Amino acid sequence: MQRHLYLHGFGSGPNSYKGVAFTDHYAAKGIAIERLNLRVPSLEHLRVSQMIATAQTALGDPGDTAIVFGSSLGALTASRLAAKDTRVTKLVLLAPAFQLIARWRDMLGPELDVWRETGWREFMDFTTKQMARIDFGFMDDAVMVEADGDPDVHVPTLIIHGTNDATVPVEHSRRFAEGRANVELIEVDDGHELIASLPRILAETDRFLGV
Repeated sequence: MQRHLYLHGFGSGPNSYKGVAFTDHYAAKGIAIERLNLRVPSLEHLRVSQMIATAQTALGDPGDTAIVFGSSLGALTASRLAAKDTRVTKLVLLAPAFQLIARWRDMLGPELDVWRETGWREFMDFTTKQMARIDFGFMDDAVMVEADGDPDVHVPTLIIHGTNDATVPVEHSRRFAEGRANVELIEVDDGHELIASLPRILAETDRFLGV
């Protein structure tokens, strides 16, 4: 069985705008996309390792295959999944959150120490549009996930990244794509959410998948 999985980003959920747009677009082509809930084990105790495990379970039976779509942290999860499970045959990554730990250390600065000391930090929960707290175990877990460097991805991969992305600079995708013949990087004039580029994203994904 060929599956199609969509992995949402940090602080988001399975009903994200892009996730629903992908689902509706491909439903019209007779392709069912399963939007996973990666707020695991909960948003408060979010763990990248559990996100990867949840996505791996969704791959199905040993003989199944999957095309995996991901946005931001979901795209990082998708790439980690592809590096460890050969059932993933293609990736579509939107503003993938490569170099998570290094970026967050730079972004948070002294606030990272406060988060470590108090154990909690508030972030925007984009599903409720309210602030929600996440424990520092998220960072400890992410350090272990990233211990072996960038994900070693060998499947055909389409990356679409905005040149005005202030959350995950496009340079991270450029560096990841460099020297990898299996990776195609498309840069668009957009920010991290990529909402303005959605028609282009869907068209490029159609081309990439041959549908």
